[in-house]
Amino acid sequence: MALADWTIFASPAMIWVTLLAVGLVGLSKGGLGGAFALMGVPVMSLVMPPVLAAAVLLPILLMMDAVSLWIWRSYRDWEVLKTMLPAAMIGIAAGWAAAAVTSDAMVRLLVGLVALGFAARWALGRYLGSAPRYIPAMGWLWGSIAGFTSFVAHAGGPLFQIQVLPKRLDPKLYTGTSVIFFAVVNLVKVVPYAALGLFEAPVLWSALLMLPLAIVSVRIGAGIIKRMGPEVFYPFTYTMVAIVGVKLIWDGITGLF
Repeated sequence: MALADWTIFASPAMIWVTLLAVGLVGLSKGGLGGAFALMGVPVMSLVMPPVLAAAVLLPILLMMDAVSLWIWRSYRDWEVLKTMLPAAMIGIAAGWAAAAVTSDAMVRLLVGLVALGFAARWALGRYLGSAPRYIPAMGWLWGSIAGFTSFVAHAGGPLFQIQVLPKRLDPKLYTGTSVIFFAVVNLVKVVPYAALGLFEAPVLWSALLMLPLAIVSVRIGAGIIKRMGPEVFYPFTYTMVAIVGVKLIWDGITGLF
């Protein structure tokens, strides 16, 4: 099926699977763990080609970003953003330039290994009484890699978390900072994605129809996070990092072999 002819009404299965994927991604966009966000394209790919799934999901992500920005508008850490956002722009540019020669599967495998190692380091630190340290200058490294992997494989979340989680921000401040970072990254990605011809009118209409569910699911995720204390939020989030790592490793291995 050509991209220009595709809508979520092509079959009942497409409608229901898209609804499920949007709901899971919305919970994540509200702040409830990055693992749900990674389920969007794989779940939709069960009933449609992955390129079509990615095409319809990006406009939905932008709508979710707008809702999340409003919900978390009072929470941000400028120290994190002033380093990681410029670095992410460099990474996005590199990803665009290298898109034709970069293996999506290899990127996912490498990010998954890094994320799983980071979560294991945190778990070991709890046992030994130590923890990963926050190093502001490392924001340039992790921010640029996050921008690159976000463009190439929609897998920038774990790299952002590796840099920011050791800072031990208040959960609301952490979530608001994450929302701003990825809203800007997704918005910048519009230009190269549009150049690749992914924003056909039927795709945009399909995404628009998902707006009510996008708003509701984001608000539910945000409502849960706002009621979490640090003693629950950080173990939960590090667990999500580990789950994301395993998922990315699996996606990478299956994609390569």
